[in-house]
Amino acid sequence: MGTASSLVSPAGGAGEVIEDTYGGGGGEACEIPVEVKPKARLLRSSLRRVGASRPGGLIGASFKSMASVQELECAAEYERLKKEYEIFRVSKSNEVASMVKKEAKLDRENKRLRAELQALQKTYQKILREKESALEAKYQAMERAATFEHDRDKVKRQFKIFRETKENEIQDLLRAKRELEAKLQRLQAQGIQVFDPEESDSDDNCTEITATGAQSEYWTGGALGSEPSMGSMMQLQQSFRGPEFAHSSIDVEGPFANINRDDWDAAVASLLQVTPLFSHSLWSNTVRCYIISTDETQPEVDIFIRNYSPKLQRICETKGYFFQVVHFPSENQSQFKDVRKWEIEKSFLVILLMKSTLSSCLLDDCEEAFLKNPEGKPRLIYRRIEEGTVGSDSVQQLIEQVCYVNKAKIIDHMGEVDEGAYEIANCVEKIIKQDILGYENTELEGKDLGNKEESTASEEDDFGDVLWDAHDEQEQMEAFQQASSSTCELGFEKYYERLNDLVAAPAPIPPLLVSGGPGSGKSLLLSKWIQLQQKHSPNTLILYHFVGRPMSTSSESALIIKRLTLKLMQHSWLVSPLTLDPSKLLEEFPRWLEKLSARHQGSIIIIIDSVDQIQQAEKHMKWLIDPLPVNVRVIVSVNVETCPQAWRLWPTLHLDPLNSKDVKSLINAECSSANIKLTKEQEKKLERHCRSATTCNALYVTLLGKMIACAGSEGNIDETLQQCFQCQDTVSLYRLVLRSVQESLPNDMDKDLMREVLCLITVSHNGVSELEVMELYPELSSALLASLVHSLHKMCLLTYGCGLLKFRHLQAWEMVRLEYMEEGQNISSYRQKLIDYFAMQLSQDRVTWRSADELPWLFQLQGDKQKLHKCLLNLFVSQNLYKRGHFAELLSYWQLVGKDKSSMAAEYFNSLKEYEKSCEGEKSMLCLADLYETLGRFLKDLGLLSQAVAPLQRSLEIRETALDPDHPRVAQSLHQLAGVYMQWKKFGNAEPLYKQALEISENAYGAEHPRVARELDALATLYQKQNKYEQAEQLRKKSFKIRQKAARRKGSSCGFALLRQRALQLEELTLGKDTPDNARTLNELGVLYYLQNNLETAELFLKRSLEMRERVLGPDHPDCAQSLNNLAALYNEKKHYDKAEELYERALDIRRRALAPDHPSLAYTVKHLAVLYKKMGKLDKAVPLYELTVEIRQKSFGPKHPSVATALVNLAVLYCQMKKRTEALPLYERALKIYEDSFGRMHPRVGETLKNLAVLSYEGGDFEKAAELYKRAMEIKEAETSLIGGKTPSRHSSSGDAFSLKSALSPNVFLEHGQR
Repeated sequence: MGTASSLVSPAGGAGEVIEDTYGGGGGEACEIPVEVKPKARLLRSSLRRVGASRPGGLIGASFKSMASVQELECAAEYERLKKEYEIFRVSKSNEVASMVKKEAKLDRENKRLRAELQALQKTYQKILREKESALEAKYQAMERAATFEHDRDKVKRQFKIFRETKENEIQDLLRAKRELEAKLQRLQAQGIQVFDPEESDSDDNCTEITATGAQSEYWTGGALGSEPSMGSMMQLQQSFRGPEFAHSSIDVEGPFANINRDDWDAAVASLLQVTPLFSHSLWSNTVRCYIISTDETQPEVDIFIRNYSPKLQRICETKGYFFQVVHFPSENQSQFKDVRKWEIEKSFLVILLMKSTLSSCLLDDCEEAFLKNPEGKPRLIYRRIEEGTVGSDSVQQLIEQVCYVNKAKIIDHMGEVDEGAYEIANCVEKIIKQDILGYENTELEGKDLGNKEESTASEEDDFGDVLWDAHDEQEQMEAFQQASSSTCELGFEKYYERLNDLVAAPAPIPPLLVSGGPGSGKSLLLSKWIQLQQKHSPNTLILYHFVGRPMSTSSESALIIKRLTLKLMQHSWLVSPLTLDPSKLLEEFPRWLEKLSARHQGSIIIIIDSVDQIQQAEKHMKWLIDPLPVNVRVIVSVNVETCPQAWRLWPTLHLDPLNSKDVKSLINAECSSANIKLTKEQEKKLERHCRSATTCNALYVTLLGKMIACAGSEGNIDETLQQCFQCQDTVSLYRLVLRSVQESLPNDMDKDLMREVLCLITVSHNGVSELEVMELYPELSSALLASLVHSLHKMCLLTYGCGLLKFRHLQAWEMVRLEYMEEGQNISSYRQKLIDYFAMQLSQDRVTWRSADELPWLFQLQGDKQKLHKCLLNLFVSQNLYKRGHFAELLSYWQLVGKDKSSMAAEYFNSLKEYEKSCEGEKSMLCLADLYETLGRFLKDLGLLSQAVAPLQRSLEIRETALDPDHPRVAQSLHQLAGVYMQWKKFGNAEPLYKQALEISENAYGAEHPRVARELDALATLYQKQNKYEQAEQLRKKSFKIRQKAARRKGSSCGFALLRQRALQLEELTLGKDTPDNARTLNELGVLYYLQNNLETAELFLKRSLEMRERVLGPDHPDCAQSLNNLAALYNEKKHYDKAEELYERALDIRRRALAPDHPSLAYTVKHLAVLYKKMGKLDKAVPLYELTVEIRQKSFGPKHPSVATALVNLAVLYCQMKKRTEALPLYERALKIYEDSFGRMHPRVGETLKNLAVLSYEGGDFEKAAELYKRAMEIKEAETSLIGGKTPSRHSSSGDAFSLKSALSPNVFLEHGQR
């Protein structure tokens, strides 16, 4: 209908005038209101329609008539609109009514759907509850299965530790027996009458041997004599795949049951005293293999060096050793006689490869190697035998002499050359692992030879939380031996008196300064005086350190202080957390010195040679000027030119130049060693020359004597003297020595190679090994290198240190720099050569202690910060440096890169996260755990305690998951994590972790192991910080006793491995006719070989033992049952179950007839046969044996003993496997009652039994009872967790139930209801 506003223009005023449209211009104008009502508009439109229909318009009509018409029309329109409105209203009412009906219908539909939804929700909730119940049952089953696996592995681990311990004791007793027999023979050879226990009628059967200067030793004959020996009743134990006997004691039939531990410790300490010292070569860092061969066997040599030497090299690398093969080809064997003799003396292993004949020079080498072998080093003879060929008389005579004098391994080979080389390699590998490296087995356990050396290694030996660097210690031992090797005293008696006066002088007294020029003999004087003190004053503790050339590892102040501190800790039998922070370490050292001085009965002498060569000596050696304890004396040696000014005020002992008498004696000693005698005129010339301060020091005169001795063998002494007289100092004389060695080389190529080798040694950090030299220069043969090193070593240019070639004196190093490396470009090129070599090793994943030592140091000198940064982010390089205690060195590298502690920690953590993504398998995960632990310890030493917790926790989680919560390496993680909490002063978090670590260590190692002492010390320190002094003192006393016993038992692991090997060999040789003792010995040897996983050899010995016992004792003797039992256990290990079953049944039959019904040996056989039946699926046969086990335990322990409950549970497990739940239920209930009466209602064993009963009730349909039992079990478990102190269900983890929920369990694993 519109509005009025649509009819007017908005531009008008109050109104507007419009024309009349009804007459074409007639009529008058009128004013229309602006607001026009709708009815007026309708009327006007109607009038228009009328006017339009009448052609003349409304001529003469009035306005009044028009109004009436409009009203009518409006009325009509109104009526029409009213009707329309009514129609519209009715229709809309109908629509509303329809909508109301639809709404009611929708409401009814909604109610119906809501009811259905509620029903569906109820169904869903029911299904969800059933699903949760199923999941809960699944998790319960998984926890039970995990518990069973845990208990099985725990028993397996405990037995492994037990048998290893007993193996060591048996082998040591065998060694004791051999030693005493050797003593007896020596005494009888000397004509001394010794009481023979076998000829005595006395019951005590005791032998007393008394030698001059030795204490009397008493050994009971019953230990190894006519009575059954401690090892005679040993039984092989099996590792079970289940929890059947988890709580029963390990059934070992009598080994070492009656031995007093203190007596055993004293006996071992006595044996260690009488055992000859091993050669220093056993401790050397190079496994040197010297090969003697003929032309006929040269192919075997070539194949061995080419194909098998690299593998042997990797094996040695895992222990930090070098492997070096030395071989002189047949055309060079007539030369280098002195070199070959020197190499044979150095070599660990000599291999002779021959066919039928040997040349005269080879016979000389064989005589030197095989017949003159006082140290009993390993020797190997390979003979290639062909039909129709017979060896020469000289060869046969040599073999006979070798077999008589020194038992060497002989390989007689008939076959191809490749097969012969393979046999040689296998034998050499076995010798290296067992005799040299001290491995117990021929296979490396837990080591990936291709992986990083330190990351896969077994657990490190450390002192507290500070790791010991064996290479640094070995370097110091060799430096001391080298310094004291001279036989000339050089008039040192007057200096000895002054040094003795220092020790006897009353305190306080400042350090004594031993000064002198370069090469004046300061090191020789101190080393000789140390030997005298050790001989005449055994109560005096002497700590020494010999500093090498500047910038070497031996000159780093932090490592020196750390080493001396660890020596103090070692002698005090104390292990305490010790920081590696250089500044804090410098503060800790005087405290340890004070602590040990208060305990030590005698004096303590600290000797540091060449202290002025230490980097920043005055800063890092400031403890020297502090007051020292009253019984501590300090002696330091310095060069006169480089002595710090502040130290010149100390009491000084200055070494004067040698007098003419000492010069003459020193030169004559060198000449007499070469069978040369000087003329009077030559002696006078030497006397006139050696008068200045630079020409009469000890080093100069020694070099002069060596030059004369070398020239005398060539017959040109006078010419050499003239050349020497032109050298007025040691460096110039060294230059002459170098040129003389160079001129002795046959060609320019050899001279260039000598120069290259010397330059590499000069630019290296600590020297280079012979193996590295040969890999860097493939054209250099082992024979040429051996000859070259021999010449330089003989002339005091080079020496060995920790398996590396080094300069013997600082002046030799300076001379080579001046002679060969005056230009800086040469130095950089040689450094780059070493960098490329060690970088190639890193690219091949060969991270050794050498690459970790050299590569970052070389990058630092080259100034290449980017490559240094990349090298430091190699996790294994940083781990190697840190684990060997090179903390300060690692920190200095990061400071050079420009990283602070926080950014350094963040970069390491990110690198570890990236590395973790590529880790797959158990070995790589264990390697990852080691890296996380190293990072945590590193951050702890940096003081970043909050950041150290995360990597240590991650390491703990990985080890628990990959190994076992009771594994010793888990204890290591717990120990480290607790150390962080203790340093953080969170004692409540640290204490339960230390206790868990202590429990694991005791279970794994025994109560008297040094690892247990370490945990006791840590707990004592924690209690002391909490002011619990009584508890701390008790733990420290216990730890001290353990360390004292461990110190008495301590010996060379390599040496004991060698002795064990020879004890077995000698035992085989002593076996003669059939006797019970020989049968017992065969049984013991079978057990020992079994323990070494040499099952084939073990089977041979056990079979021989059984056969001999059946012949001597009869087939029904109990000892035969023992052999049968052991042989069955071996077949069980080899999975020959049918053979094992037959032997176990025979052993059981014998023991049933010969032994009492409750005898432990009978129970032992019953148990193992029952487990075998179960493993083979013969459950019906296993049931009566399990029932017999219950009866035996009831008779042995009584019906209410926990051991009976364990047997009941095992029987119940078997019934559950057979689906006989009715028979299993009363057994579980009876076991539960025994456990509750014995241990209380809240004991973990009660909880485990309740869980088993809950599962059984659930499977039987009694859900309410199952829920009640399971609730009780969970309450016990929660109470156990709260007692342990953890916040999570895991026993040892701080991050949840890592073991039970993360174990990789197969879905098909049968979830036994065994006992925990």
